[in-house]
Amino acid sequence: MSLEIFRRVEQKYLIDEKQYTSLLKEIDTKISKDAYFKETIKNIYFDTDDYYLITRSIEKPPFKIKLRVRAYNNVEDKDKVFFEIKNKYKGIVGKRRVEITYKELKDYINNKIIPKNANPQIMKELDYFMNYYNLKPKILIAYDRYSYYSNENKNFRITFDHNLRSNETNLSLNNNEKLLPFFNNKKMIIMEVKFLDSLPFWFIKSLENNKIYPTSFSKYGSIYTNKLKEELINV
Repeated sequence: MSLEIFRRVEQKYLIDEKQYTSLLKEIDTKISKDAYFKETIKNIYFDTDDYYLITRSIEKPPFKIKLRVRAYNNVEDKDKVFFEIKNKYKGIVGKRRVEITYKELKDYINNKIIPKNANPQIMKELDYFMNYYNLKPKILIAYDRYSYYSNENKNFRITFDHNLRSNETNLSLNNNEKLLPFFNNKKMIIMEVKFLDSLPFWFIKSLENNKIYPTSFSKYGSIYTNKLKEELINV
């Protein structure tokens, strides 16, 4: 059974291939591959018709909230997906989610059929949030993730997201085509570290050695910002 509610600190870094290779070489003896080491992650983000949630998030308020569906690799109707509210308050990330089948998700989105086996309290919160803002699926975002954890503390995890791409017209979780690359020809990698208290010294030292610094990079926010820039150019 997967966790339905959890809280942790998440920090992001935007790195190039040289930094990526060098960092992994330095910390190789400190980390191990996660059980789900390599996966293609697909997220469908929900928003209002005027993109209120992501617009508000880009303004960097103390409290941010998003609603999304997450799937790992390709899914059939019978496979499980995560339907979740993700919030962030002063650097602390919280999630409340239900694990349902892809068919149950589509039945809920298209026909408002509440999944029977989902946690009723969390599903009630998701449904209220959907209806309060009149949210709709707006964008599919995919990337290839490599996951590690610290040998000293499994609560400290490092993930590397490659090949960030998106699509705003075909929002199927099985869409593997016509996804627009975000970084174009630049092979940038989004590194995320997830922890409960503080970063280990060996990791901080490796960040310094490779001149890697924290960033506030948001996948959905960055793709949406690019979309606005392109619309202005084409006016």
